[in-house]
Amino acid sequence: MAQEAKGAALLSGLRVLDLADEKACFCSKLLADMGAEVIKVERPGGDTSRSAGPFWGNVPHTEKSLSFWYNNTSKLGITLSLESKEGKRIFLRLASQADVVVETFPPGYLRKVRLDYEILSEKNRGLILASVTGFGQTGPHKDCKFCDIVASALGGQIYVCGLPDYSPLKPYGQQSFYAASLFAAVGILIALRERTCSGRGQHVDISLQEAVAATLEHVMVRYFNEKVVPNRQGNIHWTNSACLLPCKDGHILITFDREWETLVDLLDSEDMAADLKEGKWCEENYRRQHVDHVIQVLMCWTMTHTKAELFEMGQLMRFPWAPVSSPKDVFNSLQLRERHFFTTVDHEEASASFVYPGKFGGLSWNVRGRAPLIGEHNVQVYGKELGFSPEEMARLSSTNVI
Repeated sequence: MAQEAKGAALLSGLRVLDLADEKACFCSKLLADMGAEVIKVERPGGDTSRSAGPFWGNVPHTEKSLSFWYNNTSKLGITLSLESKEGKRIFLRLASQADVVVETFPPGYLRKVRLDYEILSEKNRGLILASVTGFGQTGPHKDCKFCDIVASALGGQIYVCGLPDYSPLKPYGQQSFYAASLFAAVGILIALRERTCSGRGQHVDISLQEAVAATLEHVMVRYFNEKVVPNRQGNIHWTNSACLLPCKDGHILITFDREWETLVDLLDSEDMAADLKEGKWCEENYRRQHVDHVIQVLMCWTMTHTKAELFEMGQLMRFPWAPVSSPKDVFNSLQLRERHFFTTVDHEEASASFVYPGKFGGLSWNVRGRAPLIGEHNVQVYGKELGFSPEEMARLSSTNVI
């Protein structure tokens, strides 16, 4: 079983209806792992995000998607058709007792099926609706099709990724989905705080494009203030003060503009400083103008050491050097294990347990169970909570309402 959290869960007593697919199911996962009761509402047959690989055992199956498992921990799961009249009525009953609804439908879909914020708030004045879409609920692009790579491209992220003389590169994974999910979770928490004063909920409108544009570090700030369009820098930091360099067993992040004299003395102690002891290199502007030469000298040196050796040297000199960790390195990290970052979760249906990342020390934040099977909690929600009889549930299932 997942480890039990110490003390009361942060969001205990909060009920969330999760209509989100892979674009924002990480948002509701965060709320669930913080103690909220999250009910994942899937269409009959299961959500489309269950078809995303990789799969446990490399066998494609709706109950074996590893990404679905990770993004839906600690949730209950029901099936429901929002497009049927009965399904709509059932959802309104559920929404009348909920605090938050998270959804990722195209703008206008909820209005089309008469489940938009205006209708939901009539039933529940304090309800918070969080919508995560490619471009938001308004604007000329609101109805455009999108995916992670579209959001990364139009948000400006891809433009600054890659080598200077080559085409832009897409960052690994679906970074826009996770950025938007974090903004959505923060927006929900702010709306909950506001509700304690006003008694009213609100519609939180999150755009993937905006989430990407808001997380570009210096890029937009420099453009606003200096009218500078940053170039792709490859493995060099935009300030020309740090870069990734190869070593004996991998790569390491090296800073070379802090305590320059100390760094040169270190290289010189191993007879590898080349010409960097010359006075001209003490000038910061000169170093940045000739950064390629500095990197070439440093690379000759780093290639004679392991990642661990260089990391230890950096720590002794109070330099923020860091080895580039593989997934295996991360999993074996003594620091993460000491802080119980990894959690073991039982999958009874597979007669096995799996290790999940993401338990944050010092908080009542914990993976409380695996992702739900398709419709696993229909009996609990429809039978015990809404009072449907077994016969009624069988009828609703046979007509694809649930």
